[in-house]
Amino acid sequence: MTDDDRKPTIGDVARLAGVSLMTVSRVINDSIRVRPETRAKVEAVIADIGYAPDPAARILARAGAGRIGLLYANPSNAYLAEVLAGALSGARAAGLLLMIEPSQAGDPVAERLAVSRLVAGGAQGLIVPPPLGESAATLEAIAKAGLRAVALAAPGRGEGVVSLRIDDRAAAGEMVGHLLSLGHRHIGFIEGRGDQSASAERRAGAEQAVATVPDARLIVEAGDFTYRSGLEAARRLLAQRPRPTALFASNDDMAAGALAAVHGAGLDAPGDVSVAGFDDTYVAASSWPTLTTIRQPAADMAHEAAIRLARPGEPPGSVPHRLIVRDSTGPAPD
Repeated sequence: MTDDDRKPTIGDVARLAGVSLMTVSRVINDSIRVRPETRAKVEAVIADIGYAPDPAARILARAGAGRIGLLYANPSNAYLAEVLAGALSGARAAGLLLMIEPSQAGDPVAERLAVSRLVAGGAQGLIVPPPLGESAATLEAIAKAGLRAVALAAPGRGEGVVSLRIDDRAAAGEMVGHLLSLGHRHIGFIEGRGDQSASAERRAGAEQAVATVPDARLIVEAGDFTYRSGLEAARRLLAQRPRPTALFASNDDMAAGALAAVHGAGLDAPGDVSVAGFDDTYVAASSWPTLTTIRQPAADMAHEAAIRLARPGEPPGSVPHRLIVRDSTGPAPD
């Protein structure tokens, strides 16, 4: 149950019912996209803890603004699709209109202009997926405009910016622990973009896990979260002698590229080389073989970000991750 000194939240309902934030929102908004048994479970929890939808979630709409913006400059279409679906769902639950604006990471002028266009369109708050949530130009433009923002998968630096992220270090450590449990001792790691703290955290988690096993070794190659970078980094790793028996990429797009490199080398996954990813986007389930990965609930995070924009003053939030084991990992070869 919830603490006596605070009102129950939509997060409490989701946790106690064992469902996502989006599912609770759909029940509250009487959506038909909820199974009857799930609806009954959520409604029972709502009644039990006395949850009532927060009227503050509609403050912006009543004030006549009713608009929030989503900035994007992420190279992964799969990740963006997850974020967009969650942001749209959250905006609807909060009674807000969502505006979407492309930006160009690494170009300060383009980043400032993207924020300015959203401000001109009436946005009162922003959802900022990576890598823009850690860009000085974007954060300065947000602060200068006096906007509130929620940074996804980022520390939440900057005035008026809060964070929603998973524990990337723990998640990467859990994945490497899974590979170690399968007998892998020579693991290739494909790192993400250097301008995102999640990249460093995932590498640190992988290194810490490997350090717990005396004969284990981690070989790091650079990537940038794109399919092409994963393909090229995996080729470099597969050329090593001795060859790694497992490849762990910092996102699913790079892991898909690593799978292609394994197949292109005439090797079997997971018979010769296991491959693992991170994020659990649609790429993970559509790859062959399907990818073992870390589920980062990007859609739920974006949904919650939209709700939080109508609730000033909420602290940064930590979101749970989950190891998803599929067909791309198996025992290390002899």
